[in-house]
Amino acid sequence: MRPRSGAVLALTLLAGLAATGFARAEEATAQNCEVPGYLLSTEGTLPKVAEAVKNARPLTVLVIGSRSSTILSSEASAYPAKLQAALKEKLPSIPVNLSVELQNGKTAEEVDANLIKLVETKSPTLVIWQTGTVDAMRSVDPDDFRGAVDNGIAALQNAGTDVILVNLQYSPRTETMISAPPYLDNMRVVAQQHGVPLFDRFAIMRHWNDAGDFDLFSTFHGTDMAKRVHACLGRALSKFVLDAARLDQAQQN
Repeated sequence: MRPRSGAVLALTLLAGLAATGFARAEEATAQNCEVPGYLLSTEGTLPKVAEAVKNARPLTVLVIGSRSSTILSSEASAYPAKLQAALKEKLPSIPVNLSVELQNGKTAEEVDANLIKLVETKSPTLVIWQTGTVDAMRSVDPDDFRGAVDNGIAALQNAGTDVILVNLQYSPRTETMISAPPYLDNMRVVAQQHGVPLFDRFAIMRHWNDAGDFDLFSTFHGTDMAKRVHACLGRALSKFVLDAARLDQAQQN
């Protein structure tokens, strides 16, 4: 009887150690993907988000993205889900509703055609528009890309929603194949012209890669690293949203 009890105790201890190790790994990930303040600062504002929070109204977020907005067979681990969880934690007194509309393989101009219909269907407080990757891959003329983003933001703002732009994701393996700077620069200019916040995903991920937080060059980490990167992006984006809405700590929690 004693050996069996000892085995059970040993298994229990092992399970406890495994759970502790997992928790520590999660904690280490959170600590190892800090974002410098200058990469999360913005002059753009989110007045609709601020108004919803101050008046205790539901916050409805629509993410318009592409393949890099999701993780295959693991939607709960993708950055939109992590963003929603972080916002719910920071804003426990109001409902936070989030939906994702994937526009896989579409350029900014092609997405423009669907923007108003999506807004009419979802009635979002905030639209987070992730764009630029497909345009860069297709080598769309940067001026045409700039015009499409400009038209899209104008349409969204005229529809009465706040907007955040999210630029390309960073990958050191594709730097020589895709010329990102023209698209990054044009997104920055258009964001400034319209007064909308730009979440610089490209610079943030490059910082993590250069700091050794993530080895984004390697192809061997697979889904596990994708989940950790998305978790970090979701946390950073939640802080970016709340800061851009100019919400003080008293209005959070």
